[in-house]
Amino acid sequence: MLELLFLLLPVAAGYGWVMGRNSVRQAQRKQSKILSRHYYKGINFLLSDQPDKAVDTLIKMINLDSDTAETHIAMGNFFRHRGELDRAIRVHQNLVSQEEIDSDLKLQALKELGKDYMLAGFLERAESSFLKLLDSDKYFLDAQRHLFNIYQTTKEWDKAIKLGESMMKHNGDSDDLCRRISHFYCERAVQRLRDNDISSAEKALKKAIESDEHAVRPWLMLGELAIDQQQYRDAISYLNQIPQRDVSWLSEAVPLIEVCCRALNDEHLLERALEPYWKKCASAYLSKVNLMARQGNLAEASDVLLEQLRVNPTMKGFKTLMGLYVEQKDEENAVNSLTLLSDLVDEQLRQRPKYRCVSCGFSGRQIHWLCPSCKKWGTVKPIKGLDGE
Repeated sequence: MLELLFLLLPVAAGYGWVMGRNSVRQAQRKQSKILSRHYYKGINFLLSDQPDKAVDTLIKMINLDSDTAETHIAMGNFFRHRGELDRAIRVHQNLVSQEEIDSDLKLQALKELGKDYMLAGFLERAESSFLKLLDSDKYFLDAQRHLFNIYQTTKEWDKAIKLGESMMKHNGDSDDLCRRISHFYCERAVQRLRDNDISSAEKALKKAIESDEHAVRPWLMLGELAIDQQQYRDAISYLNQIPQRDVSWLSEAVPLIEVCCRALNDEHLLERALEPYWKKCASAYLSKVNLMARQGNLAEASDVLLEQLRVNPTMKGFKTLMGLYVEQKDEENAVNSLTLLSDLVDEQLRQRPKYRCVSCGFSGRQIHWLCPSCKKWGTVKPIKGLDGE
């Protein structure tokens, strides 16, 4: 009897293997039928122009694991691009909460979830998502870029400064990062000035200068602040730093220097301030020409202005030249014609933009340190050429 049992063991094992194999095949055939049914159902929805139902059906085909996580991420991105942010958030949240998914895929899903939150306006949740990515070598740069955008939107300049300085410590500085931090300090100074905290504003502006040696904005703000406090010589000292950093901003410094010199009743101080750079922009050479005219040298002033207009023609220059000719002419008709032409040019100047972004081409009549179009710091500058400086 015992010998018979031993002889039947291989038969039982073989039978078990055959039955198990058949069971697996049956399960596979069943799963294949289910997938095929969902697949064809989804295709029918797509052909019937019912993409929402098609997407829901196709999602049912995909089991969530590391092999299919990228498909789920792509599906969430698809929802986001369609504007269905609630569905995109649910898909990406589900991925982030799964323990069995590969950590890199989970971080990728977390990045996409942060984007979902940003578009939905949930900035605090977006900030939380991107802060978790700062420890990731792969997604660090994306995270800090989005965090900067969040802090700029919410005007949380202290957080932006802290993030920027932390990045400089760990990754070294760069021109773009230094420029950003400098503008963040300037924005902090603007907030302090609104609170009438002049001391804190001055400290913030000096930190802005330390952050970016090429910065123009903090020197300009220090000059304006000194003028408000009637510290005119300090203001001139600050404003003289501007052309040393970026001569294209000299046109903003010259009118303020003129204000200081008039307050001090010292035209020689204006002449000394203009001398190194007066040929660099229209505002500077027009200031010099007007100074010569006030001193009674109308003919010489006209000659100097005409020479500059041949080299650097601008509408503002032509208007000033016509004004000088009006003062020198005696014929009534010539004077009236030139006066009318001067008024027309003046109206044209009032309508034209003064500043243009060198990155995207946005133009306007007011200074925007952060370009409203391309969202880059320090790219909006005074317009050069016939219509500008």
